[in-house]
Order: sequence, then C-alpha cells, then structure tokens
Amino acid sequence: MEMQDAVILAASFFLVATLNSTVGHAGASGYLAMMALVGLAPETMRPTALTLNILVAAFTVYRFRQARHVHWPGLWPFLLGSVPFAAVGGIQSLSRGTYYVAMGLVLLIAASYLVWRAFGARAMIEERVVRVRKIPAVLIGCIIGFVSGLIGVGGGIFLSPILLTLGWAGPKTTAGISAPFILVNSAVALVAGSLTVQQLPGELPLLAAAALGGAFLGTWLGLQKLNQKALVVTLAVVMSLAGTKLVLTA
Repeated sequence: MEMQDAVILAASFFLVATLNSTVGHAGASGYLAMMALVGLAPETMRPTALTLNILVAAFTVYRFRQARHVHWPGLWPFLLGSVPFAAVGGIQSLSRGTYYVAMGLVLLIAASYLVWRAFGARAMIEERVVRVRKIPAVLIGCIIGFVSGLIGVGGGIFLSPILLTLGWAGPKTTAGISAPFILVNSAVALVAGSLTVQQLPGELPLLAAAALGGAFLGTWLGLQKLNQKALVVTLAVVMSLAGTKLVLTA
C-alpha cells in the first residue's frame, strides 16, 4: 500500500468510526467501502475490517456499558444463533468477483439503513425497555451471523434496523445490544477466517489508531445526543457509490 493511500484510509477510517460508533456500530461496512475505493484485495480487506471492528466495538461496548445501555438478556438470543454461523461464514473463501458483488450489495443495504436512520421515524419504545422475542431472535442471529462472517462485517448494520423496526428496543439500547453483538461476531469470523488466505496490511497500526480515535469521539457524540444527520448522509452516499462500483465492475 502506498503512503498516500494509507493516509487517505486513516482519515476516512477516523470519520467512519466516528459516525458508526455514535449508534453503537464499529464501521466494517464503511472500512470495506474505503478499502475497495483504493483497490485493496479481498484477502486484505476482510481481516482488516474485522480487526478494526473488534477494536472499535470493544471501546464502544465499554462506553455504552458505562452509560448502562448494554442489555445482556436482549443480546444472548442473537448471539446464540449468530456465533456458529459467523464461524461458518468466516471460513468461506469467495472469488474476487463474487466477493465484490456480495460486498457491494451489503454496502448498498448499509447505505439505505443509514439514510433511514437519518430521516426515518424513531422507535417509540422507551430506553432500557427491551422486548426481544427469543426464538425469532435466535433465527435472526443465524442469518446475520452467516452473512457477517462471509462478508467481513460485525452484523450491527443488520441487527440495529431489525431491533428498531420491530420495536424491541429504543435507539440507545439498540446501540448497547449491537456493539457487543458486533464484537463477538467479528472475533469469531476473524478466527475462522484465519483458516483461509488472509493478509493484514503493514499500515494496520496507523489505521487502528485512526479508528480508535474516531470511536472515542463518536461514542461521546452519540451519548450526548448530537445530530449527525449530514455526516451520516455523506457516508451513505460514499458507501452507495462504492457498492454500485463493486457490483457493476465485478
């Protein structure tokens, strides 16, 4: 990786981590979008995104747990279904074209969610009130876990809209459930993926420092209820462009 690309990625990862950690996410879909734009190979993209996901999600869990928004009873049914399937997805090795199409579709879904999050109606349920239905949650976890492991994301981009749409948790509690969900699934997928060909970039320390810096700022912003609508929409546009580019050129 050229130094210019590393600096661009570090700056973009800081922004991605800032935006995503405001809502309890770790930013894997955004990291993948940025790495795709500079032309990194899939065997580098997936483990790098998962590694950064683990770092950012761990810090986000710590911050939201301090604020008492992590709800373990609402979390475990999703993990029960997702963990084994994240491992199954993580050991899959896709061709470059297939991986790019799959990742492009995930990025487009993620971008749609970000726009919905910025402009859509908010859940009416009160914070810290959780109404997760356990059997459906296990089944949902199975699906999210497999897709997350296959693509190299933590799954929060899928879990959050489900929780909010079904009215199972309020926005901050949703973030508190999504963050540890992302942490566990990212770790499982990374370990499982080590059985296939993967390569971490030499610039990982710089990229990790940028992402952690963004997580520090983003969790502070999220817990202070600051409006990040314009930045979220900007990120959604970038992700949409990257997703469309991948799907069309795979």
